[in-house]
Amino acid sequence: MSEAAHANPRTVRLALVLLFVATFAVAISGTMVRLSETGPTATAFWRMALAIPAMWLMMGFERRSGASVTVRSPTIHDFLLLAAAGLAFGIEIAIWNAAMMMTSVANGTLLSNLSPLFVALGAHFILGQRFSRTFHVGLALSLVGAGVLMGEDLSISATHLAGDTLALSAAAFFGAYILLIAKLRSRLSTSVIMLWTCVFSAVPVLPLPFILGEVFLPYSLGGWAVLFAVALICQAGGQSLLTYALAHLPAAFSSIGFLLVPVNAAIVAWIVLDEPVRPLQALGAAIILGGIVVARRGSR
Repeated sequence: MSEAAHANPRTVRLALVLLFVATFAVAISGTMVRLSETGPTATAFWRMALAIPAMWLMMGFERRSGASVTVRSPTIHDFLLLAAAGLAFGIEIAIWNAAMMMTSVANGTLLSNLSPLFVALGAHFILGQRFSRTFHVGLALSLVGAGVLMGEDLSISATHLAGDTLALSAAAFFGAYILLIAKLRSRLSTSVIMLWTCVFSAVPVLPLPFILGEVFLPYSLGGWAVLFAVALICQAGGQSLLTYALAHLPAAFSSIGFLLVPVNAAIVAWIVLDEPVRPLQALGAAIILGGIVVARRGSR
C-alpha cells in the first residue's frame, strides 16, 4: 500500500471526514450544470477559472503562516505532472458536462463514477500497489451499489451511445487525475496543486465553448452565482479537500469514497430540483456505504 496507509491514525480519521465532506461539495456540480446559463464546456471553464483567485489567496496564506511543511516552488518535473493532472481534469469535466446533455442522468452518473476501477488498475500496474481480497470485495460492493442506485433509470439505447462513451471516458480521465494528484501530494501543498491544476485545466478548455458554439457568458446575476458556486464549492472546496485527503489515504480507497457523490447528488436533486429519492436509490446508497466500510478495512 501507499505511504498514506501508514499515516497518523488521527490524521487519517480527519482525512476520512474531509473526503466525505468533499463528496457533498462535488455532488452539487451536476445540479449546477443543469441550472447554468452557459454551455457545458463553458461552465467547465468558469469552474476552473473562477477558482484560481481563491487558490492563489490560500497559497499565500499557507506561505505566510507556515501551515504546510510541503509548501515549496514546483520543479520542472512537478510542473509536467501538474500540467498532466490539469489537462486530465479539464478534459474530464468538459466531457462529463457534455455527456450529461447526450445521455440519461442515470447512465452518465453511473459510467462516470467507474473511476475506482481505473484507479485500482493504474495503482496496480503503474505504481505496483497490491490490494487485499477485502478491498476488492468492498470495491465490488460499492460499484454494485452505484448500479442499484441508478437502476430504475438506466437505459440501453443506441441514441445514448455517444453520451455513454463520453461518461466512461470521463471516469478514465478522473482516474488518471487521482493517480497524478496522489503522486504530487507527497511533495506539494494542497493550494499549490489546486492553483496550478486549475490553470492547466482552464487553458485547454477555454477554446471549446467557441468551437462548439456554446453560450459563454451568463446573462443574469443568478447565472454568475451558479458559476461562482461551482467554482468555490465544487472546485476550490471539494477538490481541495480531496487533494488534502490523498496525502493521508490510499488513492484507490479515496476514489471509492467518491462513489458517495451520486448518493449526495440524489439528495441535492431532491432538495433543489424536487426529484424524490426512491426506495431503490436508498438501497443502492446503503450498499455503497457498506462497500466503502469494507474497502476501508481492506486498505489499512
